Amino acid sequence: MFSQEGTGRFLSSRVQDIRPSGIRAFFDLSAAGGDTIALGVGEPDFVTPEKVREACIQALREGQTKYTSNAGLMELREELSAYFAGSFALSYDPEQEIIVTVGSSEAVDLALRAVIDPGDEVLIPAPSYIAYEPITHLHGGKIVEVAAAAEEQFKLTPQALQAAITPHSKVLMINYPCNPTGTVMTEQDWLPIAELIIKHNLVVISDEVYAELTYGRKHVSIASLPGMKERTIVVSGFSKAFAMTGWRVGYACGPGELIAGMLKIHQYTAMCAPTIAQIAALESLRHGLAAKDEMMASYNERRKLFVAGLNAIGLVCHEPEGAFYAFPSIASTGMSSGQFALRLLEEAKVAVVPGHVFGTGGEGFIRCSYATSVVDLEKALERMGRFMQVMQPV
Repeated sequence: MFSQEGTGRFLSSRVQDIRPSGIRAFFDLSAAGGDTIALGVGEPDFVTPEKVREACIQALREGQTKYTSNAGLMELREELSAYFAGSFALSYDPEQEIIVTVGSSEAVDLALRAVIDPGDEVLIPAPSYIAYEPITHLHGGKIVEVAAAAEEQFKLTPQALQAAITPHSKVLMINYPCNPTGTVMTEQDWLPIAELIIKHNLVVISDEVYAELTYGRKHVSIASLPGMKERTIVVSGFSKAFAMTGWRVGYACGPGELIAGMLKIHQYTAMCAPTIAQIAALESLRHGLAAKDEMMASYNERRKLFVAGLNAIGLVCHEPEGAFYAFPSIASTGMSSGQFALRLLEEAKVAVVPGHVFGTGGEGFIRCSYATSVVDLEKALERMGRFMQVMQPV
C-alpha cells in the first residue's frame, strides 16, 4: 500500500501545474458567511420548470434507466437539429453531426482532446472562461491568449488575432456571448475574423452556452458564416438558458469527422449522458421554450437595474449584451481585483469574482452575476455603494 506521506509525487506534472478554480475559491469563502450575498457563481436562481421535472419523474416511473446510444437519444438529437435550424440558421445531421455530452464542459474537453496534439497552440481571447486554459494544458496544448481589450468592449478583433497567430496555431477557442464580460459579437464583427481563420486553416471550438441569453440583438454563431461550418465545433448545453445546471446535459454540433472523433473518447469515458437528464432536456426543447423566454425577460430587467446601479456608485461598467454577468472596472479604487474582491467580501458581505482569474485583461475588473433575485441585487448595490464610500485603497 502507498503511504499517506508524499503521495503527491504520484500526480502528473500537468495536474500539479493546474491552479484551483478562482471562481470556486470565492464561492467557498462566501458560503462560510451567513449573511453574504453571492454574485459569484454563474447559476440561474430559477428552478427547472415543472413540466421538465415531471417528464423526468414520469420517465423514472416507467423505468427508463438504461444506457442510451453513446451519442445520445436520437429524439433529442433530432430536436436539437430542428432547434438549431430554427434559432441559429444552422443545419446539422442528427445522426452524424451531433453528440450529447455530460454538460457543455465535457463537450469542450472532448473537442479539445479530439483536435490538439502536444505542442499545438490554442488561441483563447481573454478575458475568458477559466476552464479553457487548464483543459488545454491537460491535453498538451500550448495556450496563447489573445487580448480582447476593454477599449474594444472586450470583442475579439482581427488585429489582435492576426498578431497572435503563428505556424503552430491550430485552434481558436471562443465564447460569445462571453463569460465573464457579457460581450456579444455581431456578423460584421465575425466576418474579418472568419477570413483569418480560413486563411490560416484554424479549427474553431465555439462555446455558445449563453447563445439564448442576448439582449437587444440576436446571437450570431460563427459557424453560420460562409466557409466556417466545416471547421467549427459548436458547444452548448441546457444549464444556463434552461435553468438545468445540475442535470448536466450538453452537446456539440460539427463536422461528422470531428464529432466521430469526440464520440470515440466519450464512449470510453462517460459512455453517455444520464438517460433521465436527456429526457428532461428533450422536454425543455419540446415544451419549455416559453419558460426559457420568461427567464430571459427577467434577466434583462435585472441586467438593466444592476448595471445602472453599478455605474451610479462609481463602478464603471460597459453594457453587457449577453449572458448574465456584469464586468465593472475597479481601477478607480487603486486596488487589485483580488484585493477588492476580498475586502468587499469581508467588509460588505458581497461575493464577486476577481477579474484576474479570467486571464489577460481581466485585472482591474470584477465579475458579478445578476442571475439572482432583484431583492438581493438591490441589497448588494446598497452594500457595495457604502463600501465604495468608506473604503480606502490598500
